[in-house]
Amino acid sequence: MHSLIVSPFLDGYLAVRPGSTTCVRLPAELYEEMRQRAQSDDTVPEWLASAASEAWHLDVHDRAAESTVLVREPAELGFARASWEINLYCNFGCKHCYLGERPLAGLGWDDKVKLIDIFRDSGVLWLQITGGEPTVDPDFEGSYRYAYRQGMMLTVSTNASRLWKPEILRLFRDLPPYRVVVSMYGASEESFDELTQRRGAWKAFQKGMAAARNADLPLRVNIVVTEDNAHEVDAMAALVQSWGLDHHVYTNMQPTFSGEGNPLLVQSTEFLRKRPVFEGCNAGITFYHADPHGLVSICKVGRDDQINLMDEGIDGLRRLGAISDRLMLRTGGCSGCSLSGTCRVCRPLAKVYQEAKAPLKNYCQHGDKKEMVHS
Repeated sequence: MHSLIVSPFLDGYLAVRPGSTTCVRLPAELYEEMRQRAQSDDTVPEWLASAASEAWHLDVHDRAAESTVLVREPAELGFARASWEINLYCNFGCKHCYLGERPLAGLGWDDKVKLIDIFRDSGVLWLQITGGEPTVDPDFEGSYRYAYRQGMMLTVSTNASRLWKPEILRLFRDLPPYRVVVSMYGASEESFDELTQRRGAWKAFQKGMAAARNADLPLRVNIVVTEDNAHEVDAMAALVQSWGLDHHVYTNMQPTFSGEGNPLLVQSTEFLRKRPVFEGCNAGITFYHADPHGLVSICKVGRDDQINLMDEGIDGLRRLGAISDRLMLRTGGCSGCSLSGTCRVCRPLAKVYQEAKAPLKNYCQHGDKKEMVHS
């Protein structure tokens, strides 16, 4: 299996190593050299061997280029990242979940392979596999292995409850992920099980995290704050820090992507934070999102005008740019607003809040309140 990946990335070229966040930028002429060497009996060139030694402490001197370096071909569409809900089903039932209904349903194996091939051929170098809980999907391991072999840097978003399983630890040992992002829902059994609505969730989380840390997986923790665990924010952060891991704190819940407001009912008003001004993003331009059925949207939130890649194939992605431009326009309930130039959320997210009839303070400057916490 390859030790390095050399790939186009946006308007340049990168050398990356699975399991590492370090990247090495390459000029076009060195990328072209590697394309030629990877198709011959040549060894890894000295310039790449030196870069690998410096960046990753990896010795690839005198190794065959073909078996050591996977060279990704240029892609006409030039997307760089994608996220994929392999399945919406989850073994937790979190009160704040934005997915709404979470059935155990999705593509069969052949169509999963077809979708992964489209990710590859559209230029995707970084792929996030998410859910639901992705590790419960019957094809998770096969899909992960196949995407890895196509030369993608893989992030897995998980609740950690299954990270102790030998087959998952073996998978991540043999084929290192770029990152494993874990959601944390409390610092005690009482609050964790209450928010996830699953007895034993805290114990499963602890077991999975212990195994993942022991396996030295590249972990990052997302601390989710709601009314059930707001009293444990400091305790959660302290626990993560004691593990020597990075973390982010998430306080503002959002409605389900279909516009249901239930997740907003559990957010902690004490910890609501004012979002920074939205200054645009590249949703639908350099990245996209795929749901369990191969329906693609510009992102996880803006799911209007989905494209069925199982029917249209990679050519369907050519329409994403126009869809993005249309969805990002400040229309609908925000048309004519004098504050539209300093909105704190994008148009698709504002639409979801409006459909859920959410209080303005959750997403709009017109609802600003003194009691909100400033970042």
